[in-house]
Amino acid sequence: MGYWNSKVVPKFKKLFEKNSAKKAAAAEATKTFDESKETINKEIEEKKTELQPKVVETYEATSAEVKALVRDPKVAGLKKNSAAVQKYLEELVKIEFPGSKAVSEASSSFGAGYVAGPVTFIFEKVSVFLPEEKKEEATPAPAVVETPVKEPETTTTAPVAEPPKP
Repeated sequence: MGYWNSKVVPKFKKLFEKNSAKKAAAAEATKTFDESKETINKEIEEKKTELQPKVVETYEATSAEVKALVRDPKVAGLKKNSAAVQKYLEELVKIEFPGSKAVSEASSSFGAGYVAGPVTFIFEKVSVFLPEEKKEEATPAPAVVETPVKEPETTTTAPVAEPPKP
C-alpha cells in the first residue's frame, strides 16, 4: 500500500491538477462574461438594424456544422467542432458583434467546450437575427375525393362495396 500512496496517487493528482487549473480559469472567464450579459443585451438592441445584414452574411458563409450549432448549440457539438466554432467567433469579432470578442478570446485560450455557456449565449443572440429556417416538407398525398354513389331509382337496392380502410 505504501508504493501506491507514494508513487501512483501523486501522478494521478498531478494529471488532474492540470485540467482543474484550466477549468478554474475558464470558470472565471465565464463568470466575468455572465456579469456583462446585460450590457451585451443592451448593445445588441441598440445595433440591431446594422447587425442584421452582417450576421446573415457571416452565417451564410459558414459550414453546415456551425450553422446547426448556431441554431441549436450543444456542448458536445462545440467540443467536436471547436476549430470551426472559433473561426465563426472570429468572424463575429470582425463585424463587431457585442460580446463576441471576449468569448472568442476565452474560447481560443481554453477551448469552446470549457466556455460553452458564453458561446451558447452568443449563438442564441446570433440566431435571433437569422431568417426562419425553411423546412422542406414532404409533399402531402393528394386528397382522395369521394363522389357520392347514386343508387338506382328502383325499389331494390344493390349492396354497396365499402371503400378500403387505410
